[in-house]
Order: sequence, then structure tokens, then C-alpha cells
Amino acid sequence: MRKLIHGIHRFRKEFWSQDQELYRRLAERGQFPDALFITCSDSRIAPLQITQGQPGDLFILRNIGNFVPPYSEERLDSSGVGAAVEYAVQYLEVRDIIVCGHSDCGALKALYRDRSKFACMPHVAKWLEHGDRTMEVVEANYPGLSREDRYEITSQENVLVQMENLRTYPAVKKAARDGRLHVHAWYFEIGTGLIHRYSPEREEYEPIREEEH
Repeated sequence: MRKLIHGIHRFRKEFWSQDQELYRRLAERGQFPDALFITCSDSRIAPLQITQGQPGDLFILRNIGNFVPPYSEERLDSSGVGAAVEYAVQYLEVRDIIVCGHSDCGALKALYRDRSKFACMPHVAKWLEHGDRTMEVVEANYPGLSREDRYEITSQENVLVQMENLRTYPAVKKAARDGRLHVHAWYFEIGTGLIHRYSPEREEYEPIREEEH
């Protein structure tokens, strides 16, 4: 806690003072983010840092495993994910949604463990059910891989599954159909700092080039 308290004082003194006009403008005008950034709660992932954005650039949604429960009229999502998606698309009118998975994801590795191991964490056990579809995809398409070799593939495939779920939301479907919203799949390698995007044309992840926009 001492480290955090020191940090907030350093922020106010060194960083806020440099960008105080930006913060005052944001306080007066409200937020107009460019994108909804959906990623994992993992402490090693820092969306504004890896994109070199500023406060106000990203509307960030984080949860364990960067899961997006599919839309259901009968059973509205109680996790807050659906609310964040609707708010970002319909109210904030973001132009892009990025689903960003990452290497060494503990949530995706946990999918390979016996669920009874999480009896003492019932919320975690229930939340991991959102990864069941990802496991089905991996088991169907990569039957020859060892468990260790599947980990990275699972994290990458999980991003694509969550993108499919994202497109089940009426707000997302309408905005995409109207041409004012684009959905992107990213994968962040923690150890190298590289970010890859999924190319639907090539059906594979590839490094994001600097000239892309």
C-alpha cells in the first residue's frame, strides 16, 4: 500500500501537472473514447501503456479471461459485460471494439484443471464456464497437441470465440451493419511486447504493422 500511496502523490506532482489541461478538458467535456478495449484482469496488461494512449482514449472493460458472455434476451448478463458493451456502442458511440487476449493467461490455463479444484472459489468456477466453448473449439481443431502446447493456442482461439459472442449483441450488430463499428482481435505477448492481430483473410494472427490504421 505504501508503494501505491507514493505513486498517487508522484502522479499528481509529476504527471498530472504536465497534462492538467487535458484532465480539465476531460472533466468539463466528459469522455469521448475512440474504442472499447476488452481485455483480461491480469496485472501485467496495461492497455493505455501498450497502445501509448492518453486518458480519455479507451473505454476499458476487464475481467478474468477477457470473456464476453453471449447475449440472451431470456437471461440478461449480470456480470456487467453486456452493460459495458451497450454503453460503449450506443451511448459513447465508439468506432472500434478490441478484444485483446494475452500469453500465459491463468484463466485459460485453469480451463484445463478439474473444476472441483475451485470449490472454495465458486464465483471463479462459475465464471470459467464462459471458456467452455473455447475448449470445444481447441479440442476439435488441435487434437494432437499436448496440454502445454495448447495453452497459447487456447488464449488465441478464446479471443475469436469472444468476438463471436460480442457479435450476438443487437447494439453491436446494428452498429457494424451501419458501418460505424469495427471489431478487432488482438493477442499480446507479454515477454516480447509484441501485439498481433487476427487476419480474417489469412485466418491467422500476424504482427500489427506501424503503417496500419
